[in-house]
Amino acid sequence: MAQRNILAKKQFSIKSFFFQWEWLLVIVFILINVMNANISDYYLNPTLLLDATMTFLDKALLVLPMVFILVLGDIDISVASTIALSSVVMAVLYNLGVPMPVAILFCLLVGTLCGYINGILLTKFKELSAVIVTLSTMIIFRGIAYIILEDQAAGKFPKWFNFLSWGYMGKIPFILIVFVILAIIFGLLLHKTTFGRRIFAMGNNIEACRFSGVQVDKIKVIVFTLTGLMAGVTAIFLTSRMGSTRPNVAMGYELDIIAMAVLGGVSTAGGKGRMIGAILAIFIIGFLRYGLGLINIPAQALLIILGLLLIVSVMIPNLKGRFQTLRKVKS
Repeated sequence: MAQRNILAKKQFSIKSFFFQWEWLLVIVFILINVMNANISDYYLNPTLLLDATMTFLDKALLVLPMVFILVLGDIDISVASTIALSSVVMAVLYNLGVPMPVAILFCLLVGTLCGYINGILLTKFKELSAVIVTLSTMIIFRGIAYIILEDQAAGKFPKWFNFLSWGYMGKIPFILIVFVILAIIFGLLLHKTTFGRRIFAMGNNIEACRFSGVQVDKIKVIVFTLTGLMAGVTAIFLTSRMGSTRPNVAMGYELDIIAMAVLGGVSTAGGKGRMIGAILAIFIIGFLRYGLGLINIPAQALLIILGLLLIVSVMIPNLKGRFQTLRKVKS
């Protein structure tokens, strides 16, 4: 009888390695930089490129946990409202005389609480979809922010607070350093830990995980709570960048955040995605907006370009799957 060997790991293939979605994103990233360099003589200035990251890395911080949620097969469209509520609470407390470090702590606590509420609602009412739950909390959190501050603005923060978004460590923006550290942490957590593997397993088949003894409800609550915490972190950096806050801050952020994750190859159906793809998508969209902004391209045109990129990002994997299916049928 012939001996059979069972491989625990998939054999390496050069073809499959270079046909991964992330390599296409690398090509798109290069093409965008070449295009931007041709349309503006100021684009390739290293200092300006580093400074440009300050304008989009605050929302990029939330892309990191959003990858976890999408891999789970869920979605969170309340993140922008969580940012607004956290920011408003922080600003109001500071203006009432609370020390800024304590106000920042409350900002993080409010964001964490909002994420925890989402997770609890989803685990206690399993018949409700994540879209419905987070749409409801999106309205509630934003509404509370308006109740607290109405249509007023709050600010007058201490000078050191501006450093978070506009400060440098050497010649590198502080927020870029924070993002790199957090991206490494989230990437390792998703791809190199048991917790991350269980998230992928839940995204592929949550019922099988449940019957296998995986604490699916606990993991889901942790992921949504972590997303709320990162919304609080985003609120701190966004408020620092703007110098003040209003209840309508971060309006539309949830769409940008989800778009970055989806463009990065994270499947909205769950069970598929890589952190490196989402990170590449962050800088693709960020530098695309920066480059086109140098030549005063209207914001509406940027939205059209972003929409086309998202259509392509969804279309190509589907076309690839159909091609493979037809090839199997013919063979």
